[in-house]
Amino acid sequence: MQILKSSNIDFIGNRRKFFLISTFMLLLTIVAFIYRGGPKYGTDFTGGILMQASFQQEIELQDVRSALERSNIGLFELQTSGKGIIIRAKKSVSSQEEFKNAVESAIEEIFPSNLMTVDRVEYVGPSVGTYLSKQALYAFFFAFLGMIVYVAFRFKSGVWGVASVLGIIHDVVISFGFVIVADKEVNITVIAALLTVAGYSINDTIVLFDRIKENLRLLAKEDFAKIINRSINEVLSRTVVTSLTVFIVAASLFFFGGEVIHTFAYIMIIGTVLGVFSTLFICTPILYESEQRRKNRLKVAIKKGYISSK
Repeated sequence: MQILKSSNIDFIGNRRKFFLISTFMLLLTIVAFIYRGGPKYGTDFTGGILMQASFQQEIELQDVRSALERSNIGLFELQTSGKGIIIRAKKSVSSQEEFKNAVESAIEEIFPSNLMTVDRVEYVGPSVGTYLSKQALYAFFFAFLGMIVYVAFRFKSGVWGVASVLGIIHDVVISFGFVIVADKEVNITVIAALLTVAGYSINDTIVLFDRIKENLRLLAKEDFAKIINRSINEVLSRTVVTSLTVFIVAASLFFFGGEVIHTFAYIMIIGTVLGVFSTLFICTPILYESEQRRKNRLKVAIKKGYISSK
């Protein structure tokens, strides 16, 4: 399937325009971070109160959510567990007993004939949040490091590895910025979505890098900018089709998947678009700029007589 059967777009020639777009999005992330006072962390990272309850009959999670939103328990997360539910809320009430009573009152209002049994109520300490924060940072660090090593080994150049990871960092940071802009809670689901975006982004980049490497062998005498532009135009149809497929799935989850998957789908929608953007307009221009600087250094060295021009 080819949406774009033939294209001849000068991506490298317009790279500075797209650098400006990228800079604008990064500035938007910084402004949102300052305006919002930083991310709004969920109970996974801040700690709070956890309550597990079971019901005599099956319940709809959305009905429970609607009931709790009218109560005074503040921000919360819901998870199904058989015929029961698990509620995680930030520590916005003075005691476990007060939290339990607030939940029971809200549930009884909407399910008067469905008896609820509270199985447990306990605090989720902030130490767990600290541990999860460290684990999330480790996950990103080792993921990025592994990608640099893999790409550098595959394409026999550390520059290619660094360029690909800079594109991923660009996608992850801006996706995280859109989470802050939308004032969504940062929890483990958000971290999973950001890592998914990173994995998707590197996959698209490697496909393009493969084509550039192949064309470097076939068109060795061509200018590097022409080789990059030709490679991008050759894989453009494939990139659009695969990205559009992922985008449609993410959009379907966003609109029809329910509240639980809403944030994950939101990040995937943003990340899918950014993944294409960074592959075409961030990673490959970095390769080009790096090659140009290498050539300039070589010219200077020849001019000064440090090395022979032969």
